[in-house]
Amino acid sequence: MGIIKSLGIFILAGLCEIGGGYLVWLWLKSDKPLYYGISGAIILALYGIVATWQTANFGRVYATYGGIFILMALLWAWKVDGFKPDKWDVIGALIAVIGACIIIYMPRK
Repeated sequence: MGIIKSLGIFILAGLCEIGGGYLVWLWLKSDKPLYYGISGAIILALYGIVATWQTANFGRVYATYGGIFILMALLWAWKVDGFKPDKWDVIGALIAVIGACIIIYMPRK
């Protein structure tokens, strides 16, 4: 699978997990209507499906997704919640993404 396609799948999975989780969070923590929670749960289930579109094995995909998720969660918090990541957040996220890319994209014998 090409790197661009694979990264796209990781990003789509991240949007499903973070977006779905955010809707459940709003339902439970911000007194939003039940349909927020139901929609969030459905989107979270889609995350599990999207992740299977990767061609690597489960462990490697989920380890990589963890690094991608860190960066995406900070971006979501910044753009949606108004949280401003500091330099240590950015450095940590970049280290995680670099590590994740090494895990999934380095050639194996």
